[in-house]
Amino acid sequence: MDINALYNEWLKNASADLDLIEELNSVNGNKDEISDRFYKDLEFGTAGLRGVIGAGTNRMNVYTVCRATQGLADFLNKHFENPSCAIGYDSRIKSDYFSKEAAKTLAANGIKVYIFSELHPTPCLSYAIRKFHTSGGIILTASHNPAKYNGYKCYDCNGYQMTDDEAAETYEYIQKVDYFTGIKTMDFDDAVNQNLIEYMGEDVIESFLDEVQKQCVNPKACKEADLCVIYTPLNGTGNKPVRKILSRIGIEKVHIVAEQELPNGNFPTCPYPNPEIKQAFEYALKMTDKINADILLATYPDCDRVGIAVLDKNGEYVLMSGNEVGAMLLNYLLSQKKEKGTLSKTSVAVKSFVSTDLAEEIAKKYGCTFKNLLTGFKYIGELITNLEAEGKADDFVMGFEESYGYLAGTHARDKDAVVGSMLICEMAAFYKLQGKSLVDVMDDLYREFGYYNNTVKSYEFDGEAGMEKMAEIMNRLRLNPPCSIADMKVTYIGDYKTCIAKNISDCSESKIELPKSNVLSYKLQGGNGVIVRPSGTEPKIKAYITAIGSDKKSAAALAEKLVSAADKFMAI
Repeated sequence: MDINALYNEWLKNASADLDLIEELNSVNGNKDEISDRFYKDLEFGTAGLRGVIGAGTNRMNVYTVCRATQGLADFLNKHFENPSCAIGYDSRIKSDYFSKEAAKTLAANGIKVYIFSELHPTPCLSYAIRKFHTSGGIILTASHNPAKYNGYKCYDCNGYQMTDDEAAETYEYIQKVDYFTGIKTMDFDDAVNQNLIEYMGEDVIESFLDEVQKQCVNPKACKEADLCVIYTPLNGTGNKPVRKILSRIGIEKVHIVAEQELPNGNFPTCPYPNPEIKQAFEYALKMTDKINADILLATYPDCDRVGIAVLDKNGEYVLMSGNEVGAMLLNYLLSQKKEKGTLSKTSVAVKSFVSTDLAEEIAKKYGCTFKNLLTGFKYIGELITNLEAEGKADDFVMGFEESYGYLAGTHARDKDAVVGSMLICEMAAFYKLQGKSLVDVMDDLYREFGYYNNTVKSYEFDGEAGMEKMAEIMNRLRLNPPCSIADMKVTYIGDYKTCIAKNISDCSESKIELPKSNVLSYKLQGGNGVIVRPSGTEPKIKAYITAIGSDKKSAAALAEKLVSAADKFMAI
């Protein structure tokens, strides 16, 4: 079917949401606008759907959500005798609406639904899947994307996002579903009365917090240190659970950014609700004029990730990267567990392979096994599940990704900003009692292991032409691999799409024992490196830079050279 025919079909049939009809009428006659909405179906990747909210096959709307849900229902009914599904949602525009419509579709397919009665963090959805032993799960969220985005993630029965094979099979079912005639649905209240839809109560969240609190290693430190925190949930889901867990561990001085306290999918004070960007801390930083906080916390709208800013000795608040926080948390947990005699002799820590190699060096110091996995927390969740199956769940120390995602404990199988916030504050309190800030702690680690400058540079490619350009860049790099980057010889090339690693010095090849992924990794002299990876959820390519120096200045200078080299990679 051509694009204009699709447009007319939607104009005729998309009446379930009047916003869609209004939007479709507004672009009538505009070829480019119509094409952008209908030139493709919104891609269902391993993370599900993510896109701009609006009308069309390439947008997030009730039809794309319910079409995906119908495909998921067909998948679940094939693989489970009495399938069930947990559903959660965040503060995004229409997340609550989409979650109920998805529940209606599942119920109409005979699938029991457990749904939260209000918005809750993504890790709570992962926990609920395991608590109720459901066949899968759905979360409506677009993480840190701007307000115009929403998303739909599918989880499997283990509580982590679908594996590649599961997602591919689900997508096959989705493709068979007609947007207007192929989706089953039923009245929501009727489904509740028939016990096909059941609301999850506050007891689920309280038991989730019980499990989070078990991860404390120095439970008295926060009260003793009189830690002072400024916290912003960035108009998302973290407000209640993060405040509750901080209260539980004895932090009495928690000051909330009022403008960003309540759920609001428009994010009026923060167009990009992403703590990796300093703007996300703007209102929290204003509060420091009157409040001498030790640490600023900002959780993502779905509260799966957390960023921090820390007061240093010069009286300035320093934003700390996900790599730095991940390294510090690992060092803190390993050192304290070892001191208390609770560190397993077969302990395991893990990170995404694009995250800092400093963590691996820290793990070696404590005799902890370390694993590098593909980007995507589902791989960390899968590792925990395998450990659990072997009776070794207690061996898991923590996992993290450089994009501010952390998990300690096995209560969830996704990154968890509730446990992350708790442990970060506990760690800050522990070191405060020693007269140190987290900036001091990080400097100590750098002095011990070397100065790791880990930089992420993103290159955006919007629209249909942008997707083609991204593919062209990756193809060109594969066909013409660089011999040197920033005047340093390439010693190793790892192609995670072909799963072949090449050692340049002896021309040998080896197999990469990880699932296939469209990623290229270049290792350079001195432990430096560049990894190039198209984002799985956004129209951009990311370059992950590792620069190691004898001091901060030399590492920063080298990182700048490597970023300039990466810029050239992205030029066509």
